[in-house]
Amino acid sequence: MKGWIALARLDPALYGSHSLRRTRVAHIYRKTANLKVAQVLLGHKRIENTARYLGIEEEQALEVARQFEV
Repeated sequence: MKGWIALARLDPALYGSHSLRRTRVAHIYRKTANLKVAQVLLGHKRIENTARYLGIEEEQALEVARQFEV
């Protein structure tokens, strides 16, 4: 992992598999505002956990999630 990070010209001391996983989902959430997609990508059972993980206020997260109920 550190080799790939270095190839991207990033500091390997600042990145790891977990931080990159979180960053990817955070970017997807920012572009789509779809918390349900983020929840699925992260494998969380509860949408509240996804909101907390991404640092989203719970009420805002639930409001967004209600728009995408299946």
